[in-house]
Amino acid sequence: MCGFVGYVNQTDVPSDTIVKMANRIRHRGPDDEAYFNDDKVSMGFRRLSIIDLAHGKQPMYNQDQTKVLTFNGEIYNYQDIRKELQDLGYEFRTDVDSEVLIHGYDAWGPELLQHLRGMFAFAIYDSKTGEVFGARDHFGIKPLYYYDDGKTFLWASEIKAFLEHPNFKKELNEDLLAIHLSFEFIPSKDTMFKNVFKLMPGHYFIHKADGHTETHEYYKFNYDNIDENQTIEGDAKKIRKLVDESVDAHMIADVEVGSFLSSGIDSSYVLNEAAKLKPIQSFSLGFHNSKYSELSWSTEFAKEIKQENTPLTMTGDDYFDILPTIMYYMDEPLSNPSAMQLYYLSKGTRKHVKVALSGEGADEFFGGYNTYLEAKPFERYQKYVPKLVRKGLAKAVVNLPRFHGRRFLVRGAEPLSERYYRVNYVFDYHDREKILKNPDLNRDAGEYTKHIFDDVKGKDEMTQMQYFDINTWLPYDILHKADRMSMCNSLEVRTPLVDKEVAKFASTMPIKTRIRGTETKVSLRTAALSELPERIAKKEKMGFPSPIASWIKEDKYRKRIEEAFTSDVAKKFFNTDALLDILQEHINGKSSMQKIFTIYTFILWYEVYFPENTSADTISKVHRTDIDKIPVAN
Repeated sequence: MCGFVGYVNQTDVPSDTIVKMANRIRHRGPDDEAYFNDDKVSMGFRRLSIIDLAHGKQPMYNQDQTKVLTFNGEIYNYQDIRKELQDLGYEFRTDVDSEVLIHGYDAWGPELLQHLRGMFAFAIYDSKTGEVFGARDHFGIKPLYYYDDGKTFLWASEIKAFLEHPNFKKELNEDLLAIHLSFEFIPSKDTMFKNVFKLMPGHYFIHKADGHTETHEYYKFNYDNIDENQTIEGDAKKIRKLVDESVDAHMIADVEVGSFLSSGIDSSYVLNEAAKLKPIQSFSLGFHNSKYSELSWSTEFAKEIKQENTPLTMTGDDYFDILPTIMYYMDEPLSNPSAMQLYYLSKGTRKHVKVALSGEGADEFFGGYNTYLEAKPFERYQKYVPKLVRKGLAKAVVNLPRFHGRRFLVRGAEPLSERYYRVNYVFDYHDREKILKNPDLNRDAGEYTKHIFDDVKGKDEMTQMQYFDINTWLPYDILHKADRMSMCNSLEVRTPLVDKEVAKFASTMPIKTRIRGTETKVSLRTAALSELPERIAKKEKMGFPSPIASWIKEDKYRKRIEEAFTSDVAKKFFNTDALLDILQEHINGKSSMQKIFTIYTFILWYEVYFPENTSADTISKVHRTDIDKIPVAN
């Protein structure tokens, strides 16, 4: 696990720029650094040593030294690919997975990506053609960004590295503010920085010698092969085999591997399978004297399977004190409250191991979110009640006081692309009208992502929901925060359930093997019943709960938020009276936690990345990579 940076050379760029860029992301690779320069390109690399610790230095070269690689991630089937390449005559000097990438690209070009199973982002420079090739894994586990304003071309594992380049023009992409307020992330290639783009999951770019950049898709998850003949028991049997094999592949390392452990089925299942291979230490996070703490569940389960568990705790002060630093490491504003827990969990875990397994992906691939249960009632309502009647009912009740069924009637008049709660996850169009200072910034969030629903037009609503989550919520929220919060602590997190072989099977599952009545991810739970105690396999999903809603009501934290909501930054973008109204509503008992947190974290993020009278080369010195100075929980 590592971090890398690079740029196409320009005459006015100081030679030490590449080093400064790499140092910005030193947290991703504190073990080693190295650089490549010629008259066309500069490349930098920071390494976190996991496999073949004594070798595997990057940048890495092909056999005739004409291609140069920098790589972040793990290729779990690299030994099989290595054998294929050896049969083609390639010689290997190390036992690291990165070497199969440079030789594989030499042999197959972009077709190399069809061979890979893993989490990865990498860049390869071809000195013969002057081209730069960049690729990102199938689901976006590992990040890759590029800056392209038509004159300057940069790439890096994290956006913050661009701050050190003199020709990087740091500008807020204000047009996307409404989209961020809706989703809490940007569900497209765009970012909150102008001319900075995510390389999308399952894509690669080629930056040509003439300065033109083109992107291509090499993988797309789809539901084209759903098999209605599959059964819960049959799918559970296949899942058991898949999870066992995937965990085994994800355990490859020359350092000790640990595992995150919550109270739920996903991380428990992953830990249980890993423990069959070797003793493994798990790590869990909770809160002092809090109903939100899951430590009793996790520690009891670890004891049952005779594995060591390390409980970690955090307080409200820990949570709020670290928020500005979290926004720095996040690159873009992200208001998922669980990010802070994940930071402290990673911080504590890194004191013991370099690699940790985690259970992300099960809900998206196997149907674990409770909202998926809404699909059938809405489908029946829209099938049997004419559209004009539904619209009339919605119009009649929309302005009435709340009553049971009102929300269903209002949403029942909308198509799924507008109704699905992820689309207006935090603020809907009318909410944004109230808080945005510039009304011209408001946009239709449903229209912004409608093309994703169009990809699965004609499929049942639950399948459309899952497809949407796999293409938005999973890469831009779940995996984004997992990468940033672990890597800022120099910890590699591996997700055995976000895997192309697991996904390949999940794409064939019919609804009846994903949900049954009110039971979510029924096949996964059935698979787990043969491996885990029933109380774990059947446990209702809790997510990553925290007492933040209660903390916001405490004076010392409420005052921090009030100060932010009346700050100059808040006045720049928002109607501050409306922000204070939302805060007061929460104090009065109407839960507005996610709205409050989304605005608050955006303000903190803006203050970190766009401070007044601060240039790019001095920005956020307090948030540099010396993480030992950051306050942590005991």
